[in-house]
Order: sequence, then C-alpha cells, then structure tokens
Amino acid sequence: MADTAKEDTIDDKPMPLLDHLIELRTRLMWSLGTVVVAVIGCWFLSQHIYAFLAQPLVDILVAKSGGEPRRLIFTALTEAFFTYLKVAIFGGMFISFPLIAHQIWLFIAPGLYRSEKRALLPFLLASPVMFLLGAALAYYFIFPAAFKFFVSFETPAVQGGVPIQLEAKVGEYLDLVMKLIFAFGIAFQMPVALSLMAKVGIVSSKGLKGARRYAIVGIFVFAAIVTPPDPMSQIGLAIPLIGLYELSIFAAKLVEPKPVKEDDA
Repeated sequence: MADTAKEDTIDDKPMPLLDHLIELRTRLMWSLGTVVVAVIGCWFLSQHIYAFLAQPLVDILVAKSGGEPRRLIFTALTEAFFTYLKVAIFGGMFISFPLIAHQIWLFIAPGLYRSEKRALLPFLLASPVMFLLGAALAYYFIFPAAFKFFVSFETPAVQGGVPIQLEAKVGEYLDLVMKLIFAFGIAFQMPVALSLMAKVGIVSSKGLKGARRYAIVGIFVFAAIVTPPDPMSQIGLAIPLIGLYELSIFAAKLVEPKPVKEDDA
C-alpha cells in the first residue's frame, strides 16, 4: 500500500505562479508558431488541397455529364483568394492539431499524478483518431451520397426549355465541406467524452443505458441540424453515432470506478 502511495505522486516540484505563466506563454508560442508554419505550408498547396476536397463533387458531375469536364465558379472578385486562404487555415489547423494537443499535454502533465497521467493519456491519443475516422466517413461515404442526391435535380432542356445545370461556387462548396468534416469529426468524439466522464464518475454505464432512447432522439436532431437537408447524409451521421453511443456504454463499463466492497472498506 505504501509503494502504491509513493508511486502515485506528482513528478515535478511545485512551481510559483510566475513560472506557471512563463510555461503557459511558452506553450502558447509553440502552438501559435506551429499553426503559422502549417498554414503557410498549406497555402502553397491550397489548390491541391481544394482539388482533393472537391473531388467527390467533380466525380459526380463528370459522370452526370457523360465524361465531359465541369467547372466550379466564383462570382466575387476576392472569392477565390479568400477560399484558398480558408483552405490553408483549414489544412493548417488540421495538421497542427496533434502538435497543439502535445503542447497542452506538456503544460498540464507536470501537475498530474502518475495514475492520472496513465488514465488521461489514452483519451488524448484516441481523440485525433476518432476525429480522423469521422472526417473519413464524411469524405468517402457521405459526400458522394449527398452530392449525388443534389446533382440529381439537374434538368436537361426539354422542347426548347431552359436546362437547369449546377455551377457550384467555390466558396459555398468549401463552407459546406468544412462544416460537414468538422461536424462528423466532433460527433465522433462522443465515445471519448463519455468514457472520460465515466472514468471520473460523472456518468455511469447504467445511466447511459437508461438514457438510450433520449440519446437516439438527440442524435437524430443533431444530425438534422448539422447536415444538409437530405435523408442520406442525416441517416449517414445518425446511424454511426448510435453505434458509437452503444460503444460508449461498453467503454464506460470498463473504465468507470468499481463499487467498493464492504470487506475492502
């Protein structure tokens, strides 16, 4: 018992408030520098990044037009510039997120007990992985299904009528794509958040089971708010979230504090 208490100690010596502020400034400067370097690097690759983000729509448009090339347009003089700037910022934040998380960990870790570090570290590692899984689901499955649904409303000219053809604006398309990627990435943080809350005793697996029906309703409402108004994308987000909620119940049961037996008290 003494060995356990000795092991469960704060690694570093107590720091004065001024030293904490200096350490915080250092971590903020490193984080800001990481973001700036990543954004500058992504600026030179912004056209390639945008082409990658636009590929799901381009594939559907080309298939719809029988292999003929299609285009995206901008109607404001500065729209293309600010679109590429947002692409660079989006890519820079995406790339630098793990490094920023590492700086946050370096700041808070000295104030944690070793047992707290071992408990918290798996959640910090799982968070970016779950975000990537959510973003990949949006890009490879939701985008093609949703875009195919919307492009299906194109109408050819019939008996001298006016054809209706999509000419998407680059800025509006990027806003939609970023919104969906962030929505799916953040939604996939649910197992991490609920498991961490169960670890510290805020929620329990029994409570999550009892709230299942309300959680399912909330998931469908959330999916309807953050996705385009088509059933494919809404169901495409809601179904994985329901599965992740069930996974959260299982994970919470594994990590939640075990009840103390009377013999151990």
